[in-house]
Formats: sequence, structure tokens, C-alpha cells
Amino acid sequence: MNPQPLLILVAGPYRSGTGDDPAKLDANVRAMTDVALGLFRAGHLPVTGEALALPMVEAAGSRHVGDAAFEEIFHPIAERLLSRCDAVLRIGGPSAGADAMVAQARAEGKAVYFSADAVPAAR
Repeated sequence: MNPQPLLILVAGPYRSGTGDDPAKLDANVRAMTDVALGLFRAGHLPVTGEALALPMVEAAGSRHVGDAAFEEIFHPIAERLLSRCDAVLRIGGPSAGADAMVAQARAEGKAVYFSADAVPAAR
């Protein structure tokens, strides 16, 4: 029998190594979204902090990545979201924020995966 669908936070680099270049930031979001799509197709409910945070950052009046409105929302929303998730999937290269998500998941006793292939399919 296949396991129940999991609510999985996909955590990867957003700003790391980008110099805050919008095209590189978008590429990082796309990488997380592509992985999330695969998890969805495997029967899970994947989420990214960016999908929730970025529209709220904009609504809060952020003018650039890293300003006060960005800092108020970006990482805190991912932390709160992860508290509701069953697992985290860490992807990509160096990222202090994604590593913090892994540490939080472990502290909360949640499953941590480092490859989408390691996540069991659900249906």
C-alpha cells in the first residue's frame, strides 16, 4: 500500500549566489517549482515558501530584495509553513535559509529528504 500524501516544503536557494539578480532569483524559484511539480505528480502536496512569501512581500510594499518588508515576511513565512508540513525536501546548492529549514524540520521530528527520488510516491 502506498503511503498517504505528504505536505512537503521544497527548500532551496533563493538569494544565495545570485547577487539579487532578478533573472537568477526567478531561476531559483523555477527550480523549486519544477521539483514541486514532480512531487505533486507523485501524489503529494508540495509547497514553497517563495510561493506564499513573494506576493505578500510585494503587498507589504517591498521595493527590493532584502529590505525591511522583505525581511519581515520572507523567512518567517517559511518557518511557520514548515511547522505545518510533514517533511522538507532540500534541493540545490548552498543556502543558509534552506539549511535552516532542514534544521527546523529535524528539530520538529519531520522527515528530511535530499532527493525527490527518496520521497516515496503516494496515491
